[in-house]
Amino acid sequence: MKPIVKSSKLANVCYDIRGPVLDKAREMQEEGHKIIQLNIGNIAAFGLEPPDEIVQDMIRNLPHTAGYTDSKGLFAPRRAVVHYTQEKQIPGVTVDDVYLGNGASELIVMSMNALLNDGDEVLIPAPDYPLYTAAVALSGGTPVHYVCDEQAGWMPDIADMKKKITPNTKAIVVINPNNPTGALYPDSVLKEIVEVARQHQLVVFADEIYDKTLYDGETHTSIASLADDVLFVSFNGLSKNYRSCGYRAGWMVVSGEKRHAKDYIEGLNMLASMRLCSNTPGQLAIQTALGGYQSIKDLVAPSGRLGRQRDLAYQLLSDIPGVSVVKPKAALYMFPRLDPKVYPIADDQQFAYELLAEEKVLIVQGTGFNWLQPDHFRLVFLPNSDDLTDAIGRIARFLEHYRKRHSL
Repeated sequence: MKPIVKSSKLANVCYDIRGPVLDKAREMQEEGHKIIQLNIGNIAAFGLEPPDEIVQDMIRNLPHTAGYTDSKGLFAPRRAVVHYTQEKQIPGVTVDDVYLGNGASELIVMSMNALLNDGDEVLIPAPDYPLYTAAVALSGGTPVHYVCDEQAGWMPDIADMKKKITPNTKAIVVINPNNPTGALYPDSVLKEIVEVARQHQLVVFADEIYDKTLYDGETHTSIASLADDVLFVSFNGLSKNYRSCGYRAGWMVVSGEKRHAKDYIEGLNMLASMRLCSNTPGQLAIQTALGGYQSIKDLVAPSGRLGRQRDLAYQLLSDIPGVSVVKPKAALYMFPRLDPKVYPIADDQQFAYELLAEEKVLIVQGTGFNWLQPDHFRLVFLPNSDDLTDAIGRIARFLEHYRKRHSL
């Protein structure tokens, strides 16, 4: 029979966070192996539960959530998002500017579909959260990666960003706080990015899903608060700050220079209508979450679980010969570097396979985040301290053997 093949649009799409190495891990689990999973920010899997008031509100409201809502979402949670943008000092946002989605991921794809024609280019950080690269490619666009500088704490290299702008460039993606590096961008860097967008009339897509997961008393600035003459499309949701990944409750806010974006906004409205609406139970969690006690503050405090686990992971990784890591100021991840002189890795996916096979630890290779060299990997520091110590101990043991094998 004639083979049924996947769409050619998928030729340049990958999502290695849930890729081939994870498939191998699942096979091993089915064979009875216990795998320590450091590959994905699935918070509930590590015993970090959503705030109880969110759960109770969803339970109480569930009998009344069987119908469709407005395609953009229910009024009350959208109004709560407007209030949140006011707290973040983003000017001029109304309820009509807020779209609720099945997580921020759905809205990210929708925003690219509405904007891009074949050959249009979008500037995306390297390393990136790979959904952006995939969404641009699926929308017919061309992802162009600007470098973030590890030596400067993973800050965007503004000169590299400017160098990669062409007449086809339509937008810049800014992931702040950053996944996978844990970097948090200061106002000075954000203002430089705004100026680049202003000069070249580019849309700024701002992923701020970790804006409350901040350590050491750091504060977060929404890039959309820094100008009203640039079009911003900002993404956020309940998945990370509120430990509610599975509720699929996210939002997108259009702000700034909207007058010249009426056609694009019409496209967003069209796509929002085509998917009918996002899930209603998830929508009903938003107002409660944003208005209630922000328990994430307890978790990220120096004595809190996430604060302690971040410090532990940083120390344990830094103690491994040939491994260096920038201490994250935010989010749930680290992106350690393996010195190529010590670890001559040619294929970092194969490296991840070998680590999984020998030590039953699952990580994601750096090239899965569109990093250009096979010399990094990402891990989450969500496991409790004992499991984290065990996992990084296994990584250290694997790397010791790797050093010995490749020094011969």
